[in-house]
Amino acid sequence: MTLAGPEAGDVLVVGYGNPLRTDDGVGPAVAERLAGDPRLAGATVLTGHQLTPELAFDASRASLLILVDAEDGLAPGELSVRRLAAPDGDEASGPPLTHHLDPAGLLALARELFGASPPLVMVGIGTASMELGEGLTPQVEAAVARAADAVVAVVEEHTRA
Repeated sequence: MTLAGPEAGDVLVVGYGNPLRTDDGVGPAVAERLAGDPRLAGATVLTGHQLTPELAFDASRASLLILVDAEDGLAPGELSVRRLAAPDGDEASGPPLTHHLDPAGLLALARELFGASPPLVMVGIGTASMELGEGLTPQVEAAVARAADAVVAVVEEHTRA
């Protein structure tokens, strides 16, 4: 996980997944592509293997949280961009105080511990393989640039609002 967190009000982009399981590494691949992208000046881009409780502080300070990950149910290389509502009360899934969270759990933890949770946009990329191995399959590799452009479009829309 990259250590530098966002300044208050920044957009936070987190690409997560396991690069040692072929296409599961697409989230970090998109984040790495975005890390130096001048179109995201002022945004913080982080990578990790999974969503962890430590991200709750950074999420609570963000004006928008964008999560990028491999997604089941999509064709290989297909993109999904959707807004997720923060859960009410104790609706976050998964037991508390685990080593990883789902997106709703991350928002709930940010709100519970730090009093704020940002709007959340999920960018999912369909996979062809989750087998052990390094590198993305060709269909998913081809989607990395499109996913990065989708993240930039979401950020641009957010900053115009």
